[in-house]
Amino acid sequence: MALHFVSHGDGVPVLALHGWTPDHRLMTGCLEPVFSQLPGYRRLYPDLPGMGQSPAGDIDSSDGIMAALRAFIDEQIGDEPFLLIGESYGGYLARGLVAERPSQIRGLAMICPTGQLWHKDRKLPEHVVLRTEPGVLESLEEGEDFTDLAVVQTSAALAAYRSDVAPGLAVADTAAMDRIQKNWALTTAPESGPPYDGPSLIMCGRQDAVTGYEDLYELLPHYPRATYAVLDIAGHNLQLEQPALFGALVAEWLQRVQLV
Repeated sequence: MALHFVSHGDGVPVLALHGWTPDHRLMTGCLEPVFSQLPGYRRLYPDLPGMGQSPAGDIDSSDGIMAALRAFIDEQIGDEPFLLIGESYGGYLARGLVAERPSQIRGLAMICPTGQLWHKDRKLPEHVVLRTEPGVLESLEEGEDFTDLAVVQTSAALAAYRSDVAPGLAVADTAAMDRIQKNWALTTAPESGPPYDGPSLIMCGRQDAVTGYEDLYELLPHYPRATYAVLDIAGHNLQLEQPALFGALVAEWLQRVQLV
């Protein structure tokens, strides 16, 4: 399974995994502004199977997606040490990869990661809107689902949603994703092995009504070098709604990784 991907820069490999349904643009949109100020990193942004331009083939489980990611890492990174960033479902996969390659992955960062896969098992706050601008809702086009998750409904957040999130949603292979979701849980639970002692970052939105923030607190014993940040005025699109704080936290995490 060859994954479509884009790459920027040279140096230490950084693998960035997007969440369920969008594509690599979810990650390039928020991370490239950070890395453009920090030379020395080769950023790899794949489309997960069934999303973006990566076909799903006969993959029918998260185990199958993990197999495709292993092959991608072996081809693009080999045995070189690298950094790993995952958003939402991509954070779940990232935790699985860290369990498999703890010595190769020198640092882990997660953006609104999935703790419990199923909504019925999650501790979730109610969706609220805390910041608005006049005219934003009136500017929405028919069918845009920006308001479904947005805690910050401003022109800047809408522009970022339209460039980073919506394009991937429009091209996802929904039939393949429905098939995969029936076997969503990894066979080997991510935290079933020893604790991961690399510098880590867990960013959650205080108003994230999709993955929440409470379930992730329970993971902290497994990540003893983790900064755990719960950002106010931030939902599941935390990186769009609090871009300055997001960038500062990622940059600080990169500094901690350099000290290893």
